[in-house]
Amino acid sequence: MQLLQDILKDVTVLESHGPLDVQVESITFDSRQVQQGVLFVAMRGVQVDGHDFMAKAAEAKAVAIVCEELPAELASGVTYIKVKNSGQALGLMASAFYGHPSRKLKLVGVTGTNGKTTSVTLLHKLFRELGYHVGMISTVQNQIDEEVIPSTHTTPDAVSLNALLDKMVKAGCAYAFMEVSSHAMVQQRVAGITFAGGVFTNITHDHLDYHGTFDEYIKAKKSFFDILPAGAFALINADDKRGPVMVQNTKAEVRYFSLRKVTDFKARLIDNTLQGLHLEIDGHEIWAKLIGAFNAYNLLGAYGVAVLLEEDPMEALTVLSSLNTAAGRFDYIVSETEQITGIVDYAHTPDALENVLNTIQQIRTPLQKVITVVGCGGNRDAGKRPVMADIACRLSDKVILTSDNPRFEEPQAILEDMQKGVKPLDFKKTLSVLDRREAIRTACMLAGKGDIILVAGKGHETYQEIKGVKYPFDDKQVLQEALQQLGK
Repeated sequence: MQLLQDILKDVTVLESHGPLDVQVESITFDSRQVQQGVLFVAMRGVQVDGHDFMAKAAEAKAVAIVCEELPAELASGVTYIKVKNSGQALGLMASAFYGHPSRKLKLVGVTGTNGKTTSVTLLHKLFRELGYHVGMISTVQNQIDEEVIPSTHTTPDAVSLNALLDKMVKAGCAYAFMEVSSHAMVQQRVAGITFAGGVFTNITHDHLDYHGTFDEYIKAKKSFFDILPAGAFALINADDKRGPVMVQNTKAEVRYFSLRKVTDFKARLIDNTLQGLHLEIDGHEIWAKLIGAFNAYNLLGAYGVAVLLEEDPMEALTVLSSLNTAAGRFDYIVSETEQITGIVDYAHTPDALENVLNTIQQIRTPLQKVITVVGCGGNRDAGKRPVMADIACRLSDKVILTSDNPRFEEPQAILEDMQKGVKPLDFKKTLSVLDRREAIRTACMLAGKGDIILVAGKGHETYQEIKGVKYPFDDKQVLQEALQQLGK
């Protein structure tokens, strides 16, 4: 419980009506959660405008309402606060309400199109092994040490985020590592959060359904580094041409990592096999369990963070060499009888799919066929659908186009978009199987001894979203069952 005037200390208030010395028991932007003593923030969303629910919040006895536009009639007994941006105000108020938890530990944010989840997972595991209490906020799950807290968004809303950070502080966490999405930056979900450092992995075609243009997407990612304070670090992938753009206006201390250039943190890929990576990092050779050149970047980035947080370089490398990847990231199984390798990966962007397939091409033998099962999500960037189908055809011997999370779109319409990317020369090696389970089974039936099957797009997800309902579906489990059936 906090006084409203204390929660508003960092917020620029344009107008206020009513007392500020009232007690606030909790903050919400969901009018359904309003009850006596609750502060309601009217947010303008993509589909719903919270301003339409201010009267409902007042009826439910909200102690105060924060909004960008005051209602025509002010309800008695409610304090109204007018601000320029409700999203920013929510972040600043949530941080103050929970006592600024991000200032009480070292919080490092990771942003980029690909590699965020693997990077924060590696950092969480690394610092746990180094003996610290550590928090993690990721697409797959949130964690406080070994306690798993289900995740609903890549970056939680401002209230949930501060509540989670507060819980981490109370659990004694010295460090926390979190994914920072472009949506979160646009929606001001990290307003009021203090970061000790930030990492940029890469940027490629994604989320244009939300941002509209690639330039807007880049601006959203860059805005994370704009808010880093002096004294924080910004660790940038120098091999991405937009890396320097990210830190044009940052106050943070800029450091770079690379596999191709001489930078602050340098790695050389010696060997890449299904057994792992052989790397030279800052002059020291290590074997790592992770697979693929893209994971060499993730490992190098995690190493750079550890050094910038003043950990011993050799100890960090020793621990990193023993770590596994995040769930659904180049997650593979091998069938006992046919020795078919099945790989499940979250690759749901053109760049991620190309990275995974290029990795498979590098580690395959000349006799191994590559069979790819891939779909695209509904109500998302439709422009990448034909591109992903083309990449799959170019880098696979056989391609099965299928359903992903169709959401509120018709799966057949999504498949037709993907089919536009299939060149006439690739027609013979491409199948379309609408049912994802059947598509995975078909891939297994088409595979010969020693072949490689990639199931791309959903990774760690354990559901398939259709018409607003999430049905149980686990790519790895379905793949495992289908491979087991081959041996019977």
